[in-house]
Amino acid sequence: MFKGLSAFPLTPLNASGIDEHAFLTLLVRLTEAKVDSLGVLGSTGSYAYFTREQRKRITTLAVQHAEAIPVMVSIGAVSTDEVLRLAEDAQQAGASALLLPAVSYQKLNDDEVFGLYQDVTRHVSLPVCIYDNPGTSHFVFSDALHARIATLPHIASIKIPGVPADITAATHRVSALRAQLPQNVTIGVSGDAFAAVGLIAGCEVWYSVCGGLFPRTAKALTDAAMAGDFASVAEQSQRLEPLWALFTQHGGSIRVISAAASALGLVENDCLPRPLRSLSAADVVEVKRVITELDLA
Repeated sequence: MFKGLSAFPLTPLNASGIDEHAFLTLLVRLTEAKVDSLGVLGSTGSYAYFTREQRKRITTLAVQHAEAIPVMVSIGAVSTDEVLRLAEDAQQAGASALLLPAVSYQKLNDDEVFGLYQDVTRHVSLPVCIYDNPGTSHFVFSDALHARIATLPHIASIKIPGVPADITAATHRVSALRAQLPQNVTIGVSGDAFAAVGLIAGCEVWYSVCGGLFPRTAKALTDAAMAGDFASVAEQSQRLEPLWALFTQHGGSIRVISAAASALGLVENDCLPRPLRSLSAADVVEVKRVITELDLA
């Protein structure tokens, strides 16, 4: 399951809590587009803001409505004990894989992060994806640490942050990491603006926020990469530059994606967990303009 397009949807809220109807509406878009896997409760899925029971419920809904598409679930939490409880919940719900970031309040060192993955892989039976996201976890993985963790049982993929924009530098980055990994561990790119370069440089997976709302657009780009049509990959990504620019302008993708989902009538206007806030009315107008001009609906 660690190849192709892994689509990461929002977990929308309403006045009563998790908006299950809206969440399932988002899932239908993904299953109809036949994405290669679902990434539930990732950063765009707001995992850090939900209780254990809420996360268990979302995982259960995703598995029940995935239409046989594999579901990967984030089990990130501050304490290892809670991570293990979340892992057990995900396994019992029927998830296909676990996504594990190095979340902490105190700054972690390499041995502590390795120990986290060691503890988890000792207790789970599902494949685990290393979630390398320094923008949220504030921990920076070295290639050497990735390689060390990749020797553990059940490690199946690494979700790396954006690669260099230059294709030569990106290819070197991906090749240098791959040279230190077991053959069975894939490398997936995240940071949607970097997806095209990452896929051209040799990443096997696009862990995609864009794919969680606009799966057909993301799937077309990913399929072109899997077919080796790199000219089309670059062209498609260039066309999406106005969307990437919005992500940069607003400090990431979640506010833009929630505004876009609201503009499409898929979620309520204020669907993010507090203290996160929706974009201003003027910014929402700009988001609507971009998704209309790019024909992303």
